[in-house]
Amino acid sequence: MKMQFPSTYGLFIAAVLLHAALFLAAQEDTMTIYDLKAVQVASFKVAPSVVKSLPPIQGMNIAAGRRNAVVQVADLPFNYAQRNAQQVFAKVPGAMVYDMDGAGNQVNVALRGLDPHRSWELNVRQDGILTNSDMYGYPASHYSVPMEAVERIELLSGTAALGYGAQFGGMINYVTKSADTTRSFALQNITTAGSYGLLSNYTSAGGKTGNVEYFGYYHRRKVDGYRDMAQSSSEAFLLKAATNLGARLRLQASFGRSTYLYRMPGPLNDEMFEQNPRQATRSRNWYSPDIYIPSLRLEWDLGAQTRMEFLSSAVFGSRNSVMFIGFANVPDGIDPGTGDFKNRQVDIDLFKSFTQELRIKHSYKLLNGLPSTLVTGVQRMDNDLHRRQLGKGTTGIDYDLSTLDEWGRNMHFRTQNTAVFAENLFQIAPRLMLTLGARYEIGASARSGFIRYLPSEDIPLDLERNFVLLGAAAQYQLGTGNRLFGGFSQSYRPVIFADVIPPNVLERTDPDMQDAFGYNAEIGWENYAAAGLRYSITLFRMDYNNRIGSILTNDGMGNTFLLKTNTGNTLTHGAELYAEYQKPIGANAFWSLFTSTAFIDAYYREGTLTLNDQNVDIKGNKLEGVPVWTSRNGLRAGYKKWSLLLQYSFVEGHYADAFNTEQPSPNGARGYVPAYSLWDLNFSFRPSAQVRFHGGISNLANRQYYTKRPVGYPGPGIWPSDGRNFFLTLETNF
Repeated sequence: MKMQFPSTYGLFIAAVLLHAALFLAAQEDTMTIYDLKAVQVASFKVAPSVVKSLPPIQGMNIAAGRRNAVVQVADLPFNYAQRNAQQVFAKVPGAMVYDMDGAGNQVNVALRGLDPHRSWELNVRQDGILTNSDMYGYPASHYSVPMEAVERIELLSGTAALGYGAQFGGMINYVTKSADTTRSFALQNITTAGSYGLLSNYTSAGGKTGNVEYFGYYHRRKVDGYRDMAQSSSEAFLLKAATNLGARLRLQASFGRSTYLYRMPGPLNDEMFEQNPRQATRSRNWYSPDIYIPSLRLEWDLGAQTRMEFLSSAVFGSRNSVMFIGFANVPDGIDPGTGDFKNRQVDIDLFKSFTQELRIKHSYKLLNGLPSTLVTGVQRMDNDLHRRQLGKGTTGIDYDLSTLDEWGRNMHFRTQNTAVFAENLFQIAPRLMLTLGARYEIGASARSGFIRYLPSEDIPLDLERNFVLLGAAAQYQLGTGNRLFGGFSQSYRPVIFADVIPPNVLERTDPDMQDAFGYNAEIGWENYAAAGLRYSITLFRMDYNNRIGSILTNDGMGNTFLLKTNTGNTLTHGAELYAEYQKPIGANAFWSLFTSTAFIDAYYREGTLTLNDQNVDIKGNKLEGVPVWTSRNGLRAGYKKWSLLLQYSFVEGHYADAFNTEQPSPNGARGYVPAYSLWDLNFSFRPSAQVRFHGGISNLANRQYYTKRPVGYPGPGIWPSDGRNFFLTLETNF
């Protein structure tokens, strides 16, 4: 095991000392805050926003007893255009961030050691609307919300799985800005310029006219990128409107689009990274998703205690790529035999995903006279993923999806799934809440089409699911904003398209492959009530069973092959710690200090995988991609119209594969991922209510680092993160 600054123990001691300092500072000022309440309220008008938590009942959902966080994005001074996830989720302890590219095209985030690739371990939503492309075929969220449009981000841990979907990672909801209902028309523009050709423009308009509220935005961005040959352009818009159809009935509609085109500079091996992390190994590889999300929501107050909500939404669009496929040490050069480049591979996915969700919330009183709440509902999904892969593309260099031959794989993956759920929040005593819940899932996925290298009888069988998930949570309210909580919830991750399709003729798929299944459990203490020190401490455990991989086997007739099947079970447990201390200085200034630190121990309880034509026992190995320590810390100060934020992030080194390979392979696909630390400096200046400037320097020390060695897309090897970069943003409101 490699240890880099500080050591594991050093980091732990630093975190303890920091929390002790925060606690003593809070104790020192307790009497002052108590005696000067009026002054405190006035001074905190200039204080920075902190992470908050959801109330026990949030809209049509129950949040009581669950670890959750609300990040007020609109108040943060960071580079919106680049979607810098290290800064966006800085105050969410244990947030796993994957820097797939420096263009800010996609947020890749996960919680508690799960894979952050396109946030596919999370139930991802925009304004409560599901954006995962296909929960059963390809759960990645290719839809990308501009951070300029986001008011806040709501996160619910995996113990809240029953009410949203059964994902291990829980739910993340990007709540976009809304109409200013006090005006008929309001306009906002946010323009950002920065390093490496960054130019971004966001314009929104909204208001209320008569009985209609409306809001819309349009966003465009381009950036050349930190690495050679990189290039990116993106576009997004959202239109939404709402009207009251009566005293108790409200109708909302929205239509959004997100698309980008990214030229990928390719992976590096370790030698290349040491020589020049900005170099490119590819100049002809392109990737582009184009996603549309329409929705219609009906809210109906059936009575003083009962409310119904029906949400109908869809995900339409494509995920396209044209690439020269190969390891980092396989050059994409001119073929001497033809005098031209080799043909590239074209892959096109088409999504048609429909979701209908009906929720009913009913409040009532128990025999003790205390209010309780029942939330129940049904969710229906009908998805069709049309996957065309291994197309023979052109020898050109531009983004060209034309093919010269029949597809190697041309298949449909159709899923119909129905889930019925119910959760009841019981108010056992004035301060004690208990939530019990269940979710029943029934569904089936069927494949059709052809795989050129397999006979039709070898195409994997259809999948069915039929099971019940259970959960419980409790919360004891010590005071306003001060609670003890704990919970348990079963979760699962369905077998997706990529799991069941053999990548070549030498591999097969186990027809008895099972969905990943397990549970989340947590217990914590959260106190966001104090005017100075605010903190939360959470202990958690996650059992993730039936992970999928490949093992070497034979068919009894002398034929040896790789079988893709369930190969192992993992256990992840740890602690999450968040604390922030705010100190007003008179009526016009403040300073604050925060830390967001997580300890995660994740390992294989049992498992077997194939390495170099041998089946290897990986029991006890560390789970790949999971750093033991992650710590993000910040110091913020403000005076009148100015504020400054200095942030330090540390992520410990970790293994890139389940075999815990120490020495890197020649192609860079395996090996240890070194620890890294980053300094970021941002400022904000608001000369008036209508104008705000903010800017900064990310990766102040110009640290050359990477966050992961992907084994698949976008190419096995090292994908360097950005070095030092600058940005300046002008925000105007009219």
